[in-house]
Amino acid sequence: MTYDDLIPVMRRLAIEAGAKIMEIYNSDEFEVKVKSDESPVTEADEAADALISAGLRAAFPDVMLVTEEQADSHSTSGDTFLIVDPLDGTKEFIHRRGDFTVNIALVEKGVPTRGVVYAPARERMFFTLADGSAVEETGAFDPDTIGETKAIRVADSDNSALMVVASKSHRDQATDDYINKYAVRDSKSAGSSLKFCLVATGEADLYPRVGRTMEWDTAAGHAVLGGAGGKVVRFDDHSPLTYGKDGYANPFFIAYAPGVELKKA
Repeated sequence: MTYDDLIPVMRRLAIEAGAKIMEIYNSDEFEVKVKSDESPVTEADEAADALISAGLRAAFPDVMLVTEEQADSHSTSGDTFLIVDPLDGTKEFIHRRGDFTVNIALVEKGVPTRGVVYAPARERMFFTLADGSAVEETGAFDPDTIGETKAIRVADSDNSALMVVASKSHRDQATDDYINKYAVRDSKSAGSSLKFCLVATGEADLYPRVGRTMEWDTAAGHAVLGGAGGKVVRFDDHSPLTYGKDGYANPFFIAYAPGVELKKA
């Protein structure tokens, strides 16, 4: 598997999954179930997962695959793997708020190196090119042909006037307490992995997450942000956030443009 092989496949599958998700999103009603961890899952999650998993396994049968919706994949381990969240932001989807994404990433030696984040309801798509740099695509999102793209880059942050982005569904007092350590010009809320992408494009400087996430929630956004010059570190000691951890669970973290002077937890 080369990066030149991988990128078109990830992008195509994200667009095809996004079309399936929007078909269900725009229907009169859809089924919502509750998983064993009390989190919701919809038929859109399951349909997108089936499509992406089949596509990745067909294209890259020798590469380990971890996906949120397939519990048996959560007990696998390795230092190189594809990781998928077919519908990140299920609560946003259920409440028809639009801030949900399709996420596909490649992790190598604990680092997300390539990824795609597609927000079909927002008509925004971000991905890494074969060389690792990050772009945003605009246009018709043809599955087979990459449209017009523009390189994205993190902001040259002004520490006296930072823009902060935080979770729409999971914001709490601990998050606000940490944000209040900074000189903040403004803050915005966003759902799903879009928060990483807003830092990657320079629309925000800082995204702190003081709450539970899993690696499939963050890997694709992390890869895009890394390709745009950003960083993701653990909340407690500011060491790099790594992947392939036991159970694929993340600690609290901070995603940011390197110009931000990080405050201690």
